[in-house]
Amino acid sequence: MKPHDVIVVGGGVIGLTTAYFLAKEGASVLLCDQGKVGMESSWAGAGIIPPSNPDHAQLPLDRLRALSSANFPALSKELQERTGIDNGYVRCGGLEFGIEHAAMPADEWYGLGVTINRLSEKDVARMEPNIAANVGTALEIPEMAQLRNPHHVRALKAACLSTGRFALREDVPVSSLHCQANRVQGIRVGDEILSGGAVLVAAGAWTDRLLQPLGVHLKIEPVRGQIALLNPGAMLFRHILISGAQYLVPRLDGRVLIGSTEEHVGFDKATTAEAIDGLLALGVRLVPRLAGAALERTWAGLRPGSPDGLPFLGPVPGVTGLCVAAGHFRAGIQLSIGTAILLKEMLLGQQPTMPADAFRLAR
Repeated sequence: MKPHDVIVVGGGVIGLTTAYFLAKEGASVLLCDQGKVGMESSWAGAGIIPPSNPDHAQLPLDRLRALSSANFPALSKELQERTGIDNGYVRCGGLEFGIEHAAMPADEWYGLGVTINRLSEKDVARMEPNIAANVGTALEIPEMAQLRNPHHVRALKAACLSTGRFALREDVPVSSLHCQANRVQGIRVGDEILSGGAVLVAAGAWTDRLLQPLGVHLKIEPVRGQIALLNPGAMLFRHILISGAQYLVPRLDGRVLIGSTEEHVGFDKATTAEAIDGLLALGVRLVPRLAGAALERTWAGLRPGSPDGLPFLGPVPGVTGLCVAAGHFRAGIQLSIGTAILLKEMLLGQQPTMPADAFRLAR
């Protein structure tokens, strides 16, 4: 097979977005996925895009998030114009409940330069009449956005194919990375070697399986997150509702996503009665009218968790041409654009948009 400039291993939102940016700039890209692209944790998530201000973000993760959130409106429009697929991006705003330290400055939550409004119980009731009266005060985040994960990854796939520089192989588990003389030469798929000038491993929770034979142990582990989808028959609220690590996301068609759990159960994607019951209880506690909603579906995804909560982005020490983009945990969608920009720049030898030292593999 003719060598490609870059082989991307993993067809989640990180791999797809990076492949699209590479192909747009003329690189020939081959993407391989062990299943169907976009059907693991990228498909399973809720698509919440928290705001961040690029002019004020200081910490590395905040800067990466800001780079992504600032570019989501333009990328969403570009994808729709190129493919005809609407990814559902909309700034719906968010309300965060259960804040214990009411005196803490609002920018402690979302950073400087992000609009945050403190709401009393009466303010919440006026803004969202169907929210329970006893949930307390809230922070309003007007610039919080959401998108439809399945639509977004489908648009990314179609956009990649439209470039004419992109090849796709699905249902092909990569057995190993093919390296010679401390340089990556490609990947092994069964008995076949696919050659590439560089390889990007963006395999989510499965990343360590490919890197461990090279003596690289990032300790990325799967963390199961369960979600329930309800249909109340009408739109009951418009803001994303956040309570600790859990949330309710109102879709424009009236359906509501409730998520999610954090469970260290290996590669088990089963949903459980206990977890789903807990999510439904949260939903009814925040929005009592959800008690009569139809439970349409439940599912789970395996988020790739890293030991320190930061993703791994950049070259593998000692192996020329091999890069990694993995370990985004619950933030794959919201960090995808910034990640793709940085990896595209690394792989093409371009000036970096922002420093990536905090995300290096050997940190």
